[in-house]
Amino acid sequence: MKFNFFDRLAHIELIVLDVDGVLTNNDILCTSEGEFLRTMHIRDSYALRRALEEQIKVIIISGGNSIGVTKRLQSIGKIPVFLEIRDKLPVLQQYCESQNIAQENILYMGDDILDIAPMKWSGVATCPKDAVPEVKAVAHYISEFEGGRGCVREIIEFILKGKNKWLNTSSI
Repeated sequence: MKFNFFDRLAHIELIVLDVDGVLTNNDILCTSEGEFLRTMHIRDSYALRRALEEQIKVIIISGGNSIGVTKRLQSIGKIPVFLEIRDKLPVLQQYCESQNIAQENILYMGDDILDIAPMKWSGVATCPKDAVPEVKAVAHYISEFEGGRGCVREIIEFILKGKNKWLNTSSI
């Protein structure tokens, strides 16, 4: 059976995201106080909020550690954040087991080597336009957008439009 990316999106129950290179653009501003600052795309944030409103779970699994990123994600909604994770697959598998989410109903978006194992395990694997070649090689879909520049928004729009839920909001 041929893999059809858009057909598979109709069944997505969980979106799993990396931070650096997916929600951010891979740039880190180092302050004189030793803080590492990142920027996040506001449209990605809106799409995350819409996914949560439509009962699609979102989790973050990152090899990095940023209090600012965690605070930003918590301001969007109830998004579990797992930081400083070098081996991401066991964390993802444990979370899915605890939430009774089938492997084929998971969409994973990553951009670098640490994301390959969970991408291969997930039902749908996606990546930003500027992901490393090894990640692009295992992705079912490569976004038209770079990390931190709307790639998350694009994927969530695809999911919600496929479920006829993108414009299903009381604010419109």
